[in-house]
Amino acid sequence: MKDKAKILDLSGNFIKEITLPAVFMEEYRPDLIKRAVLAMQSNRLQPKGTDLLAGRRTSAKSWGTGRGAARVARITGGRRAARAPGTVGGRRAHPPKIEKILTKKINKKERRKAIRSAIAATINSERVRNRGHKFNEEVEIERKLELPIVVEDSFTRLEKTADVKKFLEVTGLWSDVLRAKERKIRAGKGKMRGRRYKSKKSILIVISRKNESELRKAAKNLPGVDVTYTDCLNAELLAPGTHPGRLTIWTESSISELATMGME
Repeated sequence: MKDKAKILDLSGNFIKEITLPAVFMEEYRPDLIKRAVLAMQSNRLQPKGTDLLAGRRTSAKSWGTGRGAARVARITGGRRAARAPGTVGGRRAHPPKIEKILTKKINKKERRKAIRSAIAATINSERVRNRGHKFNEEVEIERKLELPIVVEDSFTRLEKTADVKKFLEVTGLWSDVLRAKERKIRAGKGKMRGRRYKSKKSILIVISRKNESELRKAAKNLPGVDVTYTDCLNAELLAPGTHPGRLTIWTESSISELATMGME
C-alpha cells in the first residue's frame, strides 16, 4: 500500500508530498462495512402498524353450533360473515406491528473498524473504478494522477460552483459528475410515492472543521457530490449502498486531522 500522497493546487499541479496516516493501510473488511451501512439505514426506518380496531368494527357474532353453518362470526340480521381474517372487510391475520424491532445494532469497535476500512478503500483505484466512478483518462495520463487525491486548503475557500467545476475539470474528475447527472426512473410503485428518480453518488469531498468553508454551498448543486467534515465521516458516506471505494477528495488539513484523531 502507498504511504505517500501528492498535494494538488487549484490548477491541478503537484506542489508537495505528504505522508499518509496509518488509517489508509487498514485491512479491507467489506463484511463490516456492509453491516455498518445497513445499521445506519435501519435507524431511519419508521415503525408502522395497523389500527387495533381495523376489521373489528362490526356487530358480527357467532351463531354457535346446530345451525348447519360454520361457526364464523356473522353480522346481526344477515348471514354474511365478518370480522374473521378470511372474510370480506375482516381483520388481517398477521398485520404489521409497531412492536417489531427495525433497527440493527453493531458494536462500537466494529463500526469504527468499518469506517477505517472504508477510508482505506478510497485509495484503491481498482475498487474505485469497480464501483462505477469515471475519470478523464487523457487528463489522468497527462497529469499522472494517483489516489488519494489531496488538494491544498485554499480549495475550501471556493465560493462559486463554477470554481469547483473548473478544479474538477483540470483534474479529470468532472466526468464522474456528468455520470451522476444521468437519472434513472425507478422501477415499481415508488414512482407514485415521490421517489420517481434514482440519483447516483459521485465525489465525496472531505474538509477540516478548522477551516471556515464556503465550499459546502459551492458544491451542493453538483449532482451526486457530498461535502463533509473529517469528524463526521461514516460508513454510509464512504460506501453508499454498502459498496466501498467512493471517489474522494481530501484537503491537506483533513489528512492531518485523520492522523491526530487516533481512529483506533
